[in-house]
Amino acid sequence: MVLPLKIIFEDEHLAMIHKPAGILVSGNSFKTIANALTQNIKPSKLSDATIPQPVHRLDYSTTGILLVGKTSSCIHALNKMFENKEIKKTYYAITIGEMDCKGEIVSRIDDKAAQSNFIINESVPSKRFGKLNLVKLNPQTGRRHQLRKHLSSIGNPILGDKDYGIENLILKGKGLYLHAYSLKFVHPFTGEEIHTIDELPKRFKKIFV
Repeated sequence: MVLPLKIIFEDEHLAMIHKPAGILVSGNSFKTIANALTQNIKPSKLSDATIPQPVHRLDYSTTGILLVGKTSSCIHALNKMFENKEIKKTYYAITIGEMDCKGEIVSRIDDKAAQSNFIINESVPSKRFGKLNLVKLNPQTGRRHQLRKHLSSIGNPILGDKDYGIENLILKGKGLYLHAYSLKFVHPFTGEEIHTIDELPKRFKKIFV
């Protein structure tokens, strides 16, 4: 097996898997989540079954839940649901510095409207970073690198972010502290309310004991 994946939920229409850090969802390289799906997910028995494919993206260094369609009609339905903002995504990040306990960030990204809502769950003092915050994030739009750019724009970059971090305060070698924690939506074919959670990685819990 190229890459064993943890399956969080699976039926004939769709699946949700845990995406590890340091792997591309799709692209030209051989070792991608997209290439590994057929070896990890059971083929659908439905008439329009197709090669399973991710219906959204997570960055190379981000961990967490990735939603996958297993039939042509489900892939189409899930794409439509993302467009119509019918799939609610929750992320957790660890950010650096003093910040408001909650708020919304609405700065444009690539000249397109973008919105991210945040609530601080917990903060701890840090010798090196001043303060570290465990932040719950609900992106209302899906721009590329949205959460990373938005948090950086208010002066609270995500811990371990080499691209949008503050010089001198970049944590090297520990990865990016951004995790796709939950997805909530109505199943397009069964009508069931789905709310799936992928628990926070151990490295998050080490900072917020």
